[in-house]
Amino acid sequence: MAGGAASTTNYTSTGTTTGQKFLFPFILVTSLFFMWGLAYGLLDVLNKHFQEALSINKARSTLLQAAYFGAYFLMALPAGLLMKRFSYKSGIILGLLLYAAGAALFYPAAHYANFNFFLGALFVLASGLTFLETAANPYVTVLGDRATSEQRLNLSQCFNGLGSFLGPIIGGALFFGGEKEAGAGSDLSSVQLVYIVMAVVVLLIAFLFYRTRLPEIASAEGETGKAAGTGKKLFAHRHFTLGITAQFFYVAAQVGVGALFINYVTEYWEGATSEKASYLLAVSLALFTIGRFVGTALMRKIAPNVLLTWYALINIALCAVVIMGKGAISVYALIGIFFFMSIMFPTIFALGVKDLGEHTKEGSSFIIMSIVGGALVPYVMGAIAESQSTAISFIVPLLCFVVVLLYGWKGYKTK
Repeated sequence: MAGGAASTTNYTSTGTTTGQKFLFPFILVTSLFFMWGLAYGLLDVLNKHFQEALSINKARSTLLQAAYFGAYFLMALPAGLLMKRFSYKSGIILGLLLYAAGAALFYPAAHYANFNFFLGALFVLASGLTFLETAANPYVTVLGDRATSEQRLNLSQCFNGLGSFLGPIIGGALFFGGEKEAGAGSDLSSVQLVYIVMAVVVLLIAFLFYRTRLPEIASAEGETGKAAGTGKKLFAHRHFTLGITAQFFYVAAQVGVGALFINYVTEYWEGATSEKASYLLAVSLALFTIGRFVGTALMRKIAPNVLLTWYALINIALCAVVIMGKGAISVYALIGIFFFMSIMFPTIFALGVKDLGEHTKEGSSFIIMSIVGGALVPYVMGAIAESQSTAISFIVPLLCFVVVLLYGWKGYKTK
């Protein structure tokens, strides 16, 4: 999933400031974007898998999103405070250890086939992701020229999209593979396998970070100095507070669209199975990834806020087609939404923390907290899907994209 912060303060590392000094840290931190993208890509597949394997309804299955994104809300501020007290590196290593612990807990959760146990494991895993996102997003934006912070963050987010793309492919093949065979849909052993492998890989990455020296980033004015525009308190920055609101509703839209994607495809595309729908989700996330590359290129010519506004407007129209529930056409519209969501998280993030200077780490924490929209709103979609229809439930992301449009049009402006 994921996003980014940018500051217009001039930044420098505590070591040399050459491009070579920043290159390897940029590559290493960008690898984190892939890992949390993979975790998110698996999440939406788990929704449908648990509906079948644990006999739960759509609304209850969206509690997975509540546990996942609720962790962001509860842990983002502690993550920011820890990094302010220590360093980005310490936050990254702690995040990786929590990620590995949560993934390992999937094994006993699957053994007991207990949905509440899965929710607890996912909360621990997502707590780790909160530390990773709170650290990696602002860290990437200051590893280079401030004028290209949005482009650099969107580039890193491309690898987040790659992980999100692979997640549904892995989940579709292992969770739903051979689903026509008796009992295939209720087998949780594949869940155990996937998450244990993830835990091992994440521990290896944590060891690599532990053994690698990373430059700590500080403002040129010093941590206690005043950068341009930071004489006032954090929440006195209007573009920042509106950025929190816009991010809340954007993440709500993204998570809701993904959570009910497989349900929508199987209900409105005649003959579609959960496995086929998982692969279509992978295609959607591939478009999401491509959209990041395209958006990064377009931002060389088009202002980020303008691109954000147009993309939000297009998604409002696509959501309207999805609500119509017109078979394949509506499914194609649903897939198209992913392309135009691609730049939204990092662009809102970057615009929201611009000119925060010494408040950048703290501001990053609050914008990460706004991800709680992904915990609350999808349950509303699930409830509407149960009481009305899955198609009608997409009025929720439509309204969310209206909020994003308003931020890109007017709300992003700094004073």
